[in-house]
Amino acid sequence: MDFPARIKQQTCMDCLSGQSLGFEIRMAFQPIIHWPSQQISGYEALVRGPDGQGAAWVFERINDENKYYFDQACRVKAIETASRLGLDKMLSINFLPNAVYNPETCIRATIEAADIYGFDIRKIMFEVIEGEQIVDLNKLIRIFESYAKRGFITAIDDFGSGYADISWLEALRPHVLKLDMNLIRDIHLEPAKQLVVDDILRMCLEQNTTVLAEGIEIEAELNYLAAIGIEYFQGYYFAKPQLEHLSTFAELNFHALT
Repeated sequence: MDFPARIKQQTCMDCLSGQSLGFEIRMAFQPIIHWPSQQISGYEALVRGPDGQGAAWVFERINDENKYYFDQACRVKAIETASRLGLDKMLSINFLPNAVYNPETCIRATIEAADIYGFDIRKIMFEVIEGEQIVDLNKLIRIFESYAKRGFITAIDDFGSGYADISWLEALRPHVLKLDMNLIRDIHLEPAKQLVVDDILRMCLEQNTTVLAEGIEIEAELNYLAAIGIEYFQGYYFAKPQLEHLSTFAELNFHALT
């Protein structure tokens, strides 16, 4: 059996109904910037409550009983909303690895949603939330391998903030590694952080993993990281997440700051 008997496999419509959670979820979108080309390369979908409440409000209502449904619903809602807004770039979706019982089974609603809404699965990036302690790293390796085989982009989110260490890079071999804001904050002033990021960049280069720096808040952080070869960025310096809205490049905050 792929997952506990009490859990019924969801369809795309089940996820959109909100019945499994007892409340509706919505999605906000934050742009991901490719700095050399001065273009938005994609958007990260971030969960919100029915009236736009923040992620903390939502996660207060998530427990072991509804975690699986929540993970599935977030995937489908992100695809449905992105498609409705006309997104034709990369869509990044967070997932809870401990909620995935079997990657092949749990991906069905995602594929169904992509088919229904005409969204190319090759433009979907799944980010594992690095702050969640992983019960079984071998299981996560199987998830990453399965998703990559299906054509999805794989990523480790918030690297440097939680339970993962450098060994995760070699074990998971993600397409993308997102550096956490704790590593990024004031990096231009802190040699210790610079050494850590240098080591990460070196390993990512060796295994062809793209590095993305998130949590950019000031120009000096951006300039330092761009100078050492990082090309992809995300953070309030550019734009805050916008509820059911895809910020354009012309709307980005840094135009008023530089």
